[in-house]
Amino acid sequence: MKPFSQIEYTRPDLEGMLARLDELTARAAAAASGEELLAVCAEYDKLNQQFVTDSSLCYVRYSINTQDEFYAKENDYYDENSPRFNDKSLAFSRAVLANPHKQALADRWGQIYLDKLDVSVRSAIPEILPLIQQENALTSQYQKLYASAMVEFEGQTLPLPKLGPYKQSTDRAVRKAAYEAEGKFFDEHQAEFDELYTKLIENRNAQARAMGYENYVPLSYLRMQRLGYGRKEVEAYREQVVRDVVPLVSRIKARQAGRCGLADPKLYDSALYFADGNPDPTGTPEEILAAGRQMYRELSPETAEFIDFMMDNELLDVLSRPGKAPGGYCTALPDLKAPFIFSNFNGTSGDVDVLTHEAGHAFQAYRAFQQKLPGELDSPGMESCEIHSMSMEFLTTPWHHLFFGEQTAKYALSHAEDALCFLPYGCMVDEFQHIAYSHPELTPEQRNAEWLKLEKKYRPWNDMEGMPFYGRGAGWQRQLHIYLYPFYYIDYCLAQTVALQFFAAFLKDPKDAWRRYLALVDKAGTRTYAGLVESAGLAVPFTDGSLAPVAKAVSDWIDAHQL
Repeated sequence: MKPFSQIEYTRPDLEGMLARLDELTARAAAAASGEELLAVCAEYDKLNQQFVTDSSLCYVRYSINTQDEFYAKENDYYDENSPRFNDKSLAFSRAVLANPHKQALADRWGQIYLDKLDVSVRSAIPEILPLIQQENALTSQYQKLYASAMVEFEGQTLPLPKLGPYKQSTDRAVRKAAYEAEGKFFDEHQAEFDELYTKLIENRNAQARAMGYENYVPLSYLRMQRLGYGRKEVEAYREQVVRDVVPLVSRIKARQAGRCGLADPKLYDSALYFADGNPDPTGTPEEILAAGRQMYRELSPETAEFIDFMMDNELLDVLSRPGKAPGGYCTALPDLKAPFIFSNFNGTSGDVDVLTHEAGHAFQAYRAFQQKLPGELDSPGMESCEIHSMSMEFLTTPWHHLFFGEQTAKYALSHAEDALCFLPYGCMVDEFQHIAYSHPELTPEQRNAEWLKLEKKYRPWNDMEGMPFYGRGAGWQRQLHIYLYPFYYIDYCLAQTVALQFFAAFLKDPKDAWRRYLALVDKAGTRTYAGLVESAGLAVPFTDGSLAPVAKAVSDWIDAHQL
């Protein structure tokens, strides 16, 4: 393929595509045999992949520079028109499911193919199209507002991601000032952030009510394609985290404060892991990327092929710049058979996490494209996709010295601590969203009060007294998933639990752990979350008591590797 910078973008002929979808829907309804239905589905898949490629290409270029007027307008175009395409796609899926020969699809691709179509058709109806368009516009407003943040700090004007190194400075005053600078931006835009979330809650609940649901919570489970489990299982998992993980993390955080010589740790101390400083990657961004290339070339023949493809074709954009959207992601360009990695390097260990986490997503997508699966099966649900990324963070351990040199042991310890400490936070984000959508009558101040209650439940070690933004319980507003990808965050927890099991397996037998991981990756979206986890010989974390053993194993490793 051409390097990414040379790929031409052309707005698709949407009206022509919609007419084509209508034609395919009629043919799916009338298909007189399984083979005929399979052929129609193949034609639909090709059309859908074209639209996904065009819209993803636009989104990548827009998020690289939200100030680019052309791509900003194109992004607005997709916000308004993607729901129209998706609505027609759902009509096609309904026709497929109503066809008496649909079993041929299950025979070819497995029952999960039909199950995914069924979940999709129950997640939207034509009547809510205007609401989905409005939702897209609101999420774009949030992203644009967040990306506009430029703060004055130590004589510099910085985008928010660039505060990262200062938030983990060995100078406590600098850490505090960095958190305050971040909080100042959110406090200055408090009304805008509050109003956007209120409107998103109203909008998403209105979508749900129009479809016969009490609120957005059950609809969100369908849209996240949660197959084989629901709210009850997620609640049971969160309770395991409170019971079996929070006490371990409390001990880890207390020891972290002791290592840093802090008798009264505050929230602004939470990112500092060692008194003499956190492990930062050595070298320039270009040298870090080169080390990443070496890592994947040596890990396996499969990853060697993958990383050369990514880097030779400019499929990573990782440097933070003014106007660049916050965060990081991996997306797919199906027609090009190519993943794309987006991030914001800021000189911290998080830069290396991009090369392991997001590359884990990209590796899975790259492998799936080679299997020529239908789009519905290219990837599993997001709770399974995050297994690919979070597990890769641990399976690349033998090469972390390329980034950290003499600080490698410090990175290994802080990374393991981070992984376990994340579980309470991820569950807190999930429970907060259940509360917000179940109680839309809450005022912004009451929502913040609920967040502070959850802080006591999940992260009792945090002291935010006197801090702007965080102290008033609004810290959740910097978590873009809450605005852009509702109910996604628990997926990170479910995946992290599996990744920690891969870590334990890696400690016993690295080659066997990699073999099991590669086999799981290559199943793509042909299994449910539970099916994928079980196929790797690991424990599905919904069962009561399943979390305690892995949490203890990781905690014991952390205890044994204190520095």
